[in-house]
Amino acid sequence: MDRKHTQGHIVLPIFYHVDPSHVRNIGGSFTTSFEEHESKRLVDEVKGWKAVFAEVGKLKGWHIGGGKFDRPETEYIEDIVKYVIKKLMSSKSGHVYEELVGIDYQKDAILRLIEQERYRVIGLWGMGGIGKTTLADVVHKEMSPKFKSHCFLQNVSEKIKNQGKESLRNDLLSILLNEKDIHIDTPLIGYPYRERLNNKKVLLVLDDVSHQDQITIMGVRHFGDGSKIIVTSRDRKVLENGEADQIYEVKNLNEIDSLQLFSTCAFKQLNPNADFRDLSIKFVEYTQYNPLALKVLGSQLYKRSREYWESEMVKLKEYSQPEISNILKRSFDGLDEQEKNIFLDIAIFFKGELKENVENILSSCYNGAKSSIRNLVDKCLLDITSLPISLRDMLECISMHDMLERMGKDIVRQESRVPGMRSRLWNSNEVKQVLRHNKGTEWIEGIKLDMSQIDKLQLCSSVFKNMFNLKYIHFYFPPFIGKQRNKKLHADQVGDVSLPDELRLLCWEYYPFRSLSSSFDPKNLVVLKLPYGDMEQLWNEDNHQDLINLRKIVLSNCKNLRKIPNLLGAVNLEILCFNGCNSLVELPGFSDLASLKTLQLHGCYKLKKFPELPNDVSFLDLAETGIEEVPNSIEHLAGLETLLLAKSKINNVSCNILKLECLRYLDFSHCLVAEFPEILRRPERPEMQELIRPYSILKFKRLEYLKMDHCESLKLLSELPPYLLYLDAHGCKSLEKVSFTDRNRDLYELYSFYGEDEFFMIFSDCFSLNQASIKNIEGNAMQKIESLVKKWGCKYDYGPKSLFCCFPGSEISASKFEYQGMNSSLKLKITPNEFSESRVLSFAICLVVDLTHCHKYNTDLRGICEYQLTAFDGCYEKFECEWGYKLDFELHRKYMGDHVLILFSDKLIKKDDDYVEASFEFYIKKCYYKSDAEVDDIKVKKCGVHVYYVA
Repeated sequence: MDRKHTQGHIVLPIFYHVDPSHVRNIGGSFTTSFEEHESKRLVDEVKGWKAVFAEVGKLKGWHIGGGKFDRPETEYIEDIVKYVIKKLMSSKSGHVYEELVGIDYQKDAILRLIEQERYRVIGLWGMGGIGKTTLADVVHKEMSPKFKSHCFLQNVSEKIKNQGKESLRNDLLSILLNEKDIHIDTPLIGYPYRERLNNKKVLLVLDDVSHQDQITIMGVRHFGDGSKIIVTSRDRKVLENGEADQIYEVKNLNEIDSLQLFSTCAFKQLNPNADFRDLSIKFVEYTQYNPLALKVLGSQLYKRSREYWESEMVKLKEYSQPEISNILKRSFDGLDEQEKNIFLDIAIFFKGELKENVENILSSCYNGAKSSIRNLVDKCLLDITSLPISLRDMLECISMHDMLERMGKDIVRQESRVPGMRSRLWNSNEVKQVLRHNKGTEWIEGIKLDMSQIDKLQLCSSVFKNMFNLKYIHFYFPPFIGKQRNKKLHADQVGDVSLPDELRLLCWEYYPFRSLSSSFDPKNLVVLKLPYGDMEQLWNEDNHQDLINLRKIVLSNCKNLRKIPNLLGAVNLEILCFNGCNSLVELPGFSDLASLKTLQLHGCYKLKKFPELPNDVSFLDLAETGIEEVPNSIEHLAGLETLLLAKSKINNVSCNILKLECLRYLDFSHCLVAEFPEILRRPERPEMQELIRPYSILKFKRLEYLKMDHCESLKLLSELPPYLLYLDAHGCKSLEKVSFTDRNRDLYELYSFYGEDEFFMIFSDCFSLNQASIKNIEGNAMQKIESLVKKWGCKYDYGPKSLFCCFPGSEISASKFEYQGMNSSLKLKITPNEFSESRVLSFAICLVVDLTHCHKYNTDLRGICEYQLTAFDGCYEKFECEWGYKLDFELHRKYMGDHVLILFSDKLIKKDDDYVEASFEFYIKKCYYKSDAEVDDIKVKKCGVHVYYVA
């Protein structure tokens, strides 16, 4: 015990046929033994022994009772040995790797994989510098004592280059079999060696493998039962082809661990010096939490001045750090020529862009571009990230680590000291010099220019003449640029510029010409984006164009655009965007554009006629147009999912709209619609009413989002689908009747929980609603809450997580909310659980709030619920949840009267731990950028709660 206190030794007591409490309390046979010692020894000496035994009795150990029902002693011995080995390995690992930061959770994950018998070959996959080798080394050192033979073979690819596969394999066999000078000249291992390997339980790490043959030639198939092989690689395909049973993706460090790792190198301590903390955080963010970069930069900055740090940060924004770049470049050097070109194109032009768009553009330049992109992902040079855009829809984007992007730019810079002789240009100063002085050459394949970084620049007509291999032009302004967003490239003396026929991407904001060059042949063009341009027409109507590759046209906010040419032949065209083209009077027929999916005409207020479209269009934006009627032909748009008509002149909607079975999002806000759906108006022949009504409802079965806000003539919203996720009727001052159908309720139970979202039911400022409609709205809200409660009671972890319902009123329904209170607080008794099974408590909330002063708060208002659950023994737990919804209150309008809010959230669902009482407090907060503040003049006047008990 002295060693425990003075040197930190671990003491593990074994209480063999002895009760630990007797040791702890000097009881049982210990009493007699110590009485004998006290008669023969000094009192203080025996007293010290007692104290030590009392301390030992409190330690965690093993109690081998030896009774009839006790385990065999051999099992205890096995447990003790395992525990001692684990403790020794943990102690050794902690001592050797105390300088490593943030790897424990990944190490534990790999150890759990090793413990599973079915996983023999385990792959560690990740980009260069992410820590694969370090993790494999830590795991190898911790696990190696459990194996008869073990080896960590580092830099396999490099060693094979230097000495050959067979030679390296022979070195490995010498280590595993403990035999010197093994010479096998063939790829196959002979029988005597195979037999010996088959009797060995081996732990082998193959580090930095670049081809599956480098795994198989090592003879891993011949290792004995229980063997484990860990393979690290930057290429996922190598691991898959190398028959890895499980592939673990090594992840970057988190922000805290990254700062600590950086600090251990930059300051030789876990935290940065106070004077350098701000810069340390910037360097950590620069690395994007890559361990290698953290170590290299931290070591480089050690004992350097603040001025040096600041200078280095400025340099790193443009140039990569050489040591880091050299390590990352090994992955690039292993690519074929096409993959190298695609990598450089993405690094400079397409990072962060939609995967589908990038694939379309690159496929027009390179055969098999899609498979090359997949290979780059497998080699950790690209990543595919998902961007949610709706309840169940995701967009895939191509992303890349910032350090890989800088490495790619460095590779292009090294092509030539002269910018005009490089393949790709992106630096604003270099692009400006090439364009101003007409220094373009055949070597240039792409130009990207951030126009916010330059002053006005005059172009000559031949500026692109010598760039006949030019594939990409991307002249743009970054998002959120304000006053700087204006025309920067001018051509006052020039009618147009000649464009190269090799162009695949032409993206030019504020295009300064009236049309595309008459000499330009767009046969290779995939994407044409000329927003905010001076375009009057795309090209002369008489010039027939080959548009076979064209997939996207964006001419938004071209105020002078008056006419769209016939686009016959553009059979692959998917997206047309003319938003804000307010001089556009008519459109050609688009019905022959078989691939067209999206048409955007938002703000084209001179357009009067509903466009002619192919059947498979899925997105149609006609908001703020002069279109007055949705015609009968709408029924042919069988694939239409989104129809936006907000602030249009629509006053007549064909009943055929109800035949759009795929329609999910419908926006009629600020329109003159009087009833919805129009087909539900009473027909002239009453006997037809029952035939029409169910047909219409069943056909409109996929609708999820319905926006009817500010339809001030709207009087009726009848037989709405019960599963609507989003229903907004705010400001419908004439709205009297609202009803929901009970049909398709089975579909509602399944369908509405497919994705993740909230239920919204907004009837704010609808003071004409009759009492029956109020009850219908309340009933539908409670129906949705009940389904949410059932879902969470069954532990489903998908679907909507909350509900927000708002309508005018000053009373809370007593039949739906049995517990009520005045003002903003409420206490209630929880019904005791009379059954032995566990149960879940769920709370639905109802508030009455005066929104008269909401016009003062032109920002998000949040409803807050703080509640406390108290158990029978007096112990309690506190919880909080909130609902945020931007009520569309305009500054110049005031709203009168009280509103009822019905609220629910998954945070109001708790396991019942014998609770007997619940207390609630409600209030409204205004949301600011950095903090919230309680609103003084929007108070909760009444509150109510309904309790669901779910077994």
